[in-house]
Amino acid sequence: MNSQTILTGLFGHPVGHSLSPLMHNRAFAELGVNFHYAAFDIDPGQVREAVAAIRALGLRGVNVTIPYKVAVMDYLDEVEEEAKAIGAVNTIVNEGGKLIGYNTDGRGFVRSLIEETGIDVKRQSAILVGAGGAARGVAVSLLRAGLPSLAIANRTEEKAERLAEQLQAMNPQARIAALPMKEIADALTDATLLVQTTSIGMHPNIDASPVAAEALHERLLVSDLIYNPLETKLLRDAKEKGARIHHGLGMFIYQGALSFEYWTGQPAPVEAMRKAVSDALYSRRQE
Repeated sequence: MNSQTILTGLFGHPVGHSLSPLMHNRAFAELGVNFHYAAFDIDPGQVREAVAAIRALGLRGVNVTIPYKVAVMDYLDEVEEEAKAIGAVNTIVNEGGKLIGYNTDGRGFVRSLIEETGIDVKRQSAILVGAGGAARGVAVSLLRAGLPSLAIANRTEEKAERLAEQLQAMNPQARIAALPMKEIADALTDATLLVQTTSIGMHPNIDASPVAAEALHERLLVSDLIYNPLETKLLRDAKEKGARIHHGLGMFIYQGALSFEYWTGQPAPVEAMRKAVSDALYSRRQE
């Protein structure tokens, strides 16, 4: 770093576990650009001040993680349409003092899905497990990419119904419905894409899965947003059934890549970013 270094970073609480600084700083080094990325643990009572500091200190922008993706929206000058539809911001860009909010989570997932599997989103019938913030982001972006059919399964049916109604209002051309969890096995018979957005199966509960193995089949592409472990029980079961699988690491990499591109105006070095994160996860597993 020197007096010309352009600063970026992460706002969240806590942030000590985040791999984003490692990933972004590797990407900046790969392209030889004079940027640096730091993690800022923001006190819950200081979100307004933290956003104002982006302007005051001349940061190029920041990523925003839990629990501030919604709260920061009140303090921005502009929020782009997809972020409005998702109802959350995970990337802020400082354009000469004007703070613009974006959401790269859902688009990061879709970009990862397409580039890593070659899937044609416009030809899929999808089931989404979960109805929280991650599910909403993925659903909005899949539908904007042309997904024609989506069923949302969640333990709290009312939450799935609410999300389905909101998405249907925004996407009248698509078929969108809520699905009781007990009916997911039957619904999977005709589905081609299953996306798991909950924390079920995340370390240390690595033997848990939201979907019975018997419901999976070889015509499915199964995607799990979890990347620790990289291969969840759901993905292991899917592989045994002959289904194609898609790991959650790609969403993390590509949402970061999109943020990188907003800040630098250059294509992100995706493979260098992936290697940085993969190496770090491997090291953690060895500890």
